[in-house]
Amino acid sequence: MKLHLATNNTQNSFTGHGAGYVLLNGRKITQSVIVTAEQIIEDWAPSGFDALTQHDFQALLDLAPEIILLGSGARFRFLHPATTKALAAAGIGVEAMDTAAACRTYNVLLAEGRKVAAALIIDSI
Repeated sequence: MKLHLATNNTQNSFTGHGAGYVLLNGRKITQSVIVTAEQIIEDWAPSGFDALTQHDFQALLDLAPEIILLGSGARFRFLHPATTKALAAAGIGVEAMDTAAACRTYNVLLAEGRKVAAALIIDSI
């Protein structure tokens, strides 16, 4: 599915998604990724959703966003609260949703000027 065309070339935004990929600034990403307005961390969580640990969220803690959108893959899945305990202690909100919804929500929050990060599991969306 194609999303809106990015109008601000200085910020990372999602321009589409499909089965097994997202388009980030028009570039196809096929592996799990962390995205902020200014930064892209590729090859995040290579073992997938079920293997996520607290350690996988350390990079997000270091980025210090207001909110993290966790894209859990093709379907919505709950994350064990202990996995994001350090984020909660730092006052960083975490919202889980399927990856396609996380892409759309990230773009909306980015357009609102929010300090948002998307942590996406890429599988068959």
